Amino acid sequence: MIYRKFQDLKLSMLGMGTMRLPVKNQNDADIDVEAAKEMVAYAMKQGVNYYDTAWGYHDGNSETVMGEILAEYPRESFYLASKFPGYDLANMPKVKEIFERQLEKCKVDYFDFYLVHNVCEMNIDAYLDESYGIYEYLMEQKRNGRIRHLGFSAHGSYEMMERFLEKYGQGMEFCQLQLNYVDWTLQADKEKMELAEKYHLPIWVMEPMRGGKLASLPEADAAKLAELRPEESVAAWAFRFLQSLPKVTVVLTGASTLEQITENIEIFGESRPLSEAEMEILLSIADGMLDGVLPCTACHYCTSHCPKGLDIPMLLDLYNEHNFTGGGFIAPMALMAVAEDKQPASCIGCKSCEAVCPQQIKIADALKHFAQIL
Repeated sequence: MIYRKFQDLKLSMLGMGTMRLPVKNQNDADIDVEAAKEMVAYAMKQGVNYYDTAWGYHDGNSETVMGEILAEYPRESFYLASKFPGYDLANMPKVKEIFERQLEKCKVDYFDFYLVHNVCEMNIDAYLDESYGIYEYLMEQKRNGRIRHLGFSAHGSYEMMERFLEKYGQGMEFCQLQLNYVDWTLQADKEKMELAEKYHLPIWVMEPMRGGKLASLPEADAAKLAELRPEESVAAWAFRFLQSLPKVTVVLTGASTLEQITENIEIFGESRPLSEAEMEILLSIADGMLDGVLPCTACHYCTSHCPKGLDIPMLLDLYNEHNFTGGGFIAPMALMAVAEDKQPASCIGCKSCEAVCPQQIKIADALKHFAQIL
């Protein structure tokens, strides 16, 4: 197992995420506890010492099940992470109540790592609102030793992450990002990593396989990679990409089966970072996967010509994300912060924006399609 240093700790670079534990009868709330136990037992035996859960995973049952499973192991043998569920604005006034309940569910007296969860457009104003007392309470728990290390996760834009760090960066110790070789460009991961580095924050990675998209590639792309490293699976390349980034400390796998976590652990048995040439080829494959992505450069010429006052670059950015993913929660969640009369469906199709678009994007068609797929 590869280990990376975090302050005075030695963390397994591969961490076990528990958002996609095995379930019964395709019911996300009904975790197959015995199968999950088997996965944890194997991970522990192979040196995985980082386990990540959250309030909302598996309809609230992930923390409970992980608490039951990990209670069978010495407390000093693992590091446990959970998160404050700010993805639901109704939780904002309940930080104390939720935190106390999380400790009970996880059967622990403290969390090794605790995160302000999912900083994004939908909740940034609430997170920055001091009247909720979220940051102050979590810092108090840190002083009391009930949180050993405090960080945050972000699914939102660079701008949202920047706003959060400008206010709370002095109290953060790590940053968790959706990071992979496709989002390196699509979600501006490179720039987000540079922002984290400005605050001296190491990176934790979620969605390294992009929800499974990077576990298989078109035959031609897979052949290019096989020519370079015949012994590596397509999935391994996604992990080798992350092993090549010195600021990455922990990579969370969302394995759902013993077979998946066994394969992932094998990949992290040794570090095999990519050469410059291999990195260039992998990122060129990612560029090819983004061929259908609209080439908006956010020049904002369009916005001055929109009679509805739509933030077209922002909407096209969310459209690219939603269209590439084939759905998902990121775009709908971000749009929750957008006024009803500024949504994609508000476009009247006048095409005034298109007349000044340097990239000649068919903006009206894109916004119409976006409204339909939402």
